[in-house]
Amino acid sequence: MMYGIPRRVVCLTEETTETIYALGAEDLLVGISGFTVRPPRARKEKPKVSTYLDAKFDEILALKPDLVFAWSDLQADISAELIRRGVSVVCFNHRTVEGILEMIAQLGALLGKTPEAQAYVDALQRRLDTAADLGSYRAVKPRVYFEEWYDPLITGICWVSEIIEICGGVDVFSENRVHPGAKERILADPLEPIRRNPDIMLASWCGKMLKPERVISRPGWADLRPYHTGFLRDIPSPVILQPGPAALTDGVDVISAIFTEWEHAGRP
Repeated sequence: MMYGIPRRVVCLTEETTETIYALGAEDLLVGISGFTVRPPRARKEKPKVSTYLDAKFDEILALKPDLVFAWSDLQADISAELIRRGVSVVCFNHRTVEGILEMIAQLGALLGKTPEAQAYVDALQRRLDTAADLGSYRAVKPRVYFEEWYDPLITGICWVSEIIEICGGVDVFSENRVHPGAKERILADPLEPIRRNPDIMLASWCGKMLKPERVISRPGWADLRPYHTGFLRDIPSPVILQPGPAALTDGVDVISAIFTEWEHAGRP
């Protein structure tokens, strides 16, 4: 450490890695999650020392990090073990669009990159404002069912629900976004999405590719309208399920484009 600023950091999730690169602080980064795909160069340049729920503790300690970044209660056990082994850990716990922006600002402050972080936050906010302006002009707001997992059915986390609204859509399960954990967003009745009659179904199955045949083969799902109109769509999980810059850039762009395509198709 020099004047309180860490010189060697490890990121156990992708969003902090992407943010560190965006801030031009990648020289501080000495270890990353094996699930990291953004930015692509990170996988080539940095050793992979964790998955999502497990970590290679000896390898992390060998890197002699000043600080480790984690995310949420899902990494609480990893964080606790690192703390027991004498490592300093910052575990972010955000689940909203505002929380993503706050994480970026806080991360920048911790790394001595406050001006760069604020500039990045401002740029992301401008992108969100542009998407919201476009969304506000939609004559009809598409009703959207977002599926985070398929067995059991899990609806979208808060930042995803908020992005759907920013882009001019209606999340048909918006009431579920108050629940931070996936277990609380499990649908007790697998036919409820059909009853809510979405115009668009978006699926991001935590690293697995959408299989439309698996969706319509569910009992009672054969007449799912988005499947028959061509608006059953897959969004890669690194684009939308990462609580970081990707969701606010590529995630917003993809969802906004799908909504615009739906409009141009005559809102089938």
